[in-house]
Amino acid sequence: MRDADSDDSFELFRKATRDVKPLPVKKVVDKPKPKPRARFTHADNQAVLRESLEPIADPAMLETGDEISFRRPGIPETLLRKLRRGHFSVDAEIDLHGLTSPQARSALREFLAYEITRGARCVRVIHGKGLGSGPRGPVLKNVVNSWLRRAEVVIAFGSARPIDGGSGAVYVLLRSG
Repeated sequence: MRDADSDDSFELFRKATRDVKPLPVKKVVDKPKPKPRARFTHADNQAVLRESLEPIADPAMLETGDEISFRRPGIPETLLRKLRRGHFSVDAEIDLHGLTSPQARSALREFLAYEITRGARCVRVIHGKGLGSGPRGPVLKNVVNSWLRRAEVVIAFGSARPIDGGSGAVYVLLRSG
């Protein structure tokens, strides 16, 4: 039940607020959630590198000619050609000269793991031509060839241009993270 005073007050209020428009409703925006990050990526990369650098059992796979090259299935030949012609800038390099096979394996594993975390795209691995290896041929060159083929982080590799070491070095294209 309304009384007369209340009706007059109500009418006055309606007249006073006739031209008033409601304020727009603002949506409350939550802060964006952080992107998910893989918890085991580093450990997985280390395990893959460790496994991929194990010595190969089949000695026939270690035999190479003067120049070496490799590309994963699905990687175009043109990419390998550009890599071997030096079209990619080299982000880092490692020189394995004078190291034994186990030392070189460890150094290469650490180098690749570090460069992957750094976001390197192309690196140079200097393995030498094996001129000091005698009749058994280029030991490090053959072992590096095998290791790189089995490393999942390697997309392609090929012998370097003569100015960068020729058949004594390889350019290695790494997966981008």
